[in-house]
Amino acid sequence: MIRITITENEENQRLDRFLKKYFKNASLSHIYKMIRKDVKVNGKRAAIETLLNLGDELAVYISEEEAEGYLEKKPVSQAKKQFKIAYEDENVMIVEKPFGLLVHGDKTEKKNTLANQVAGYLAEKGEYAPGRERTFVPSPVNRLDRNTTGLVIFGKNNRALQSLNQMIRDKGYVRKYYLTIVHGEMKKSLQLKDKMEKDEKRNTVKVLSLESEGGKVMETLARPLKTTKEYSLVEVELVTGRTHQIRAHLAKAGFPVIGDVKYAIRGQNKKIEQDFKLSTQLLHAYKLCFDDGAAPLEYMKGLEIKAGLPANFEAIGESLFGTLNDGTSPPLLKWRDTE
Repeated sequence: MIRITITENEENQRLDRFLKKYFKNASLSHIYKMIRKDVKVNGKRAAIETLLNLGDELAVYISEEEAEGYLEKKPVSQAKKQFKIAYEDENVMIVEKPFGLLVHGDKTEKKNTLANQVAGYLAEKGEYAPGRERTFVPSPVNRLDRNTTGLVIFGKNNRALQSLNQMIRDKGYVRKYYLTIVHGEMKKSLQLKDKMEKDEKRNTVKVLSLESEGGKVMETLARPLKTTKEYSLVEVELVTGRTHQIRAHLAKAGFPVIGDVKYAIRGQNKKIEQDFKLSTQLLHAYKLCFDDGAAPLEYMKGLEIKAGLPANFEAIGESLFGTLNDGTSPPLLKWRDTE
């Protein structure tokens, strides 16, 4: 028999989900079998949906050898730190993701990811011990595409992670702002609200009217900051958070993001690529505004976090629009990365 005491990083989980995380290498059917025959919570049999509380004690009637075979080996990540820290406290970490780095692994890259780099950083600080933590990993609550730069929020413990997920999911907590440069002269602010339908095979989305059947509603606010006859520097607020939302929505409105090969008109980016060697979307998640905080993160109310502007974005912006901070721009244009 082995005993497991539920810690702060493990509470508020269903019994079956906790055990599947704890015994990572065991099949779900075997987890269900264990719950029926080999598991007690505080000395009593428990249903699979039992919610675990801080301090609960699980008795699992299997040998240590069998348990060892079900445990995932979790070495400390050796991925070199590439991110910058925009904000950090005992519960939350907000980092600046550089261009080309995946937030999570995929079939092309599993080790050198932002999530692994953050876990390695926290392990070095002694705030995360992968050898002891069987069900919790410091994790992001928002995601950016590989080629999108900017702010990603991580929960450093389970309570914070659950609260952050709620804050991202529900309205009234966090406002997310992006900066981009688009083709065309955007003369006034746009409030875009449509439906979207994802094409899994092509990894693109199609923008549909609100009257269309099916699809998911997406809403995007765009405000021009600087314009020429050919290009506009735009601040975008995501009201919803759909796949490729900014890129697809602005392209549908007639203002495709420069460098974007998926949604721009064919040949539209030729000059941009020639002049700036830009072959992917220029999109930067630059600001987070916390209008409220869910317990235990109430203290985040009123917090505003900004990311420094990447060097290539700044160079392209100044080439197209002149000096970005010329005294006539709104205060939000004070982005220059001083690190």
